[in-house]
Amino acid sequence: MDHSSGIRASLAGRYATALFALAEENNSIDAVQASIDTLSAAMAESDDLRALTNSPVLSREDAGKAIAATAKALGIDPLSTNMLGVLAANRRLGQLPAVIRAFSTLASSHRGEIKAEVTSAHPLDDKQINALKAQLKKRVGSDVSVSTAVDSSILGGLVVKIGSQMIDSSIKTRLNTLSQAMKG
Repeated sequence: MDHSSGIRASLAGRYATALFALAEENNSIDAVQASIDTLSAAMAESDDLRALTNSPVLSREDAGKAIAATAKALGIDPLSTNMLGVLAANRRLGQLPAVIRAFSTLASSHRGEIKAEVTSAHPLDDKQINALKAQLKKRVGSDVSVSTAVDSSILGGLVVKIGSQMIDSSIKTRLNTLSQAMKG
């Protein structure tokens, strides 16, 4: 499944496509993927980093310096660091989460994997993720890379999104369906 044309249509997708092309040219797709995974995890954990990427009051220069220092502290590879600098210079740091998702999709496609976004009420352990990957591989017929998110509002179960297909087995959805059925 080729996602590249759809990805290139968005602003974040153009940055991700450019980064992917450079990474492919330099044989460093895995290094860039590891760096953006690190960056994504840091953004999930750090309110300050999220504030930095979304701050309209920081000048381009200050944002560039701050993101460069952050990249150095996190051990981000040079290509990803340069991309962060370009995002800061163009006042596009707010697009970083979308750039990360688009790059991950391109990298997964390059490896012949299909990317699945899985939301659960509680964090999944490695054993559960591996079992889920095996089930999804049976369903779609190829390797699946899984990115996980936690949303306690779904109460239990999973919401799995693969491309435009969504498999919603959450307790919240089941309760809403039951409530609608009871209303007649």
